[in-house]
Amino acid sequence: MNKNILVTGCAGFIGSNFVPYFLKKYSDYNIINLDLLTYAGDEENLKEVQDNHRYKFIKGDICNRELVELIFNEYDIGGVIHFAAESHVDNSIKNPGVFIETNVTGTYTLIDVAQKYWMNKPFEYKDSYKGCRFHHISTDEVYGTLGDTGLFTETTPYAPNSPYSASKASSDMIVRAYNETFGLNTVITNCSNNYGPKQHDEKLIPTIIRSALAGKPIPIYGDGKNIRDWLYVLDHCKGIDLVYHTGESSQTYNIGGRNERDNLYIVNKICELLDDIKPATKSYKELISFVEDRAGHDRRYAIDATKIETKLGWSADEDFESGILKTIEWYLEKYR
Repeated sequence: MNKNILVTGCAGFIGSNFVPYFLKKYSDYNIINLDLLTYAGDEENLKEVQDNHRYKFIKGDICNRELVELIFNEYDIGGVIHFAAESHVDNSIKNPGVFIETNVTGTYTLIDVAQKYWMNKPFEYKDSYKGCRFHHISTDEVYGTLGDTGLFTETTPYAPNSPYSASKASSDMIVRAYNETFGLNTVITNCSNNYGPKQHDEKLIPTIIRSALAGKPIPIYGDGKNIRDWLYVLDHCKGIDLVYHTGESSQTYNIGGRNERDNLYIVNKICELLDDIKPATKSYKELISFVEDRAGHDRRYAIDATKIETKLGWSADEDFESGILKTIEWYLEKYR
């Protein structure tokens, strides 16, 4: 019999890459996707699976306890992979309350319903639900910012600097508490900056590509020297799959691409590739413009992925140069 898993927020960027990958790889799972379809979610992102009989879409809010309980009972949920989150830092500065509600209250609601549905009491699973797992998707931003050297590891102290990262850090702590207090089988993955197909237009790489193709100024914050560790989205999906199935309960796994690049490199690389693939009358680089830096802009993130590489055998298939080419080709198709 197929196992039903609840996967939240799958109309967003990472989830909408994960679902087709997961359904194709495993024939013994049904996916129930709970998504509120906020500005960052789009059902179009999942059009390739909408007719798949093993996929069910439910529009709703993860904070709605009655709905979450209904889903667990109706579909006999045997696992959770929790993507759903407000994730855009700029928006968290303008309206922090939404981030606290979705990322903190929403995570609490999901994990509390799961714990009560799967367990008789703390550290005692019901017979039919032994092994049921709650996998929480988090971010490297919970660790704060790095200097010129060093990497975030799973034991780096939390030091979030934005309302977004503070809300994600809070949700990580809730998940940890349910493992420690109730014995719930939980895992957490903290990833570096993702890029690839289906990313929301507001994010850095889609903004660069979209602005360039429209012949509009390409906005880069501050001096453009903020550094991120870039992870191709499908590599992240493969890491999530591996941790969900083989990660050790209670453990956190950092997933990073070992691709540190600053924003200046990113924008110049994309412009060079576009100059090659879709040349304009002048180089796209001439559109690069610098705008006022955002508040609380962390200088550098970089992840040490040694634990997931050595313990679980994960490695990224794409480096930044191969991944960005695939990404540009996808967006050229989208924006043509």
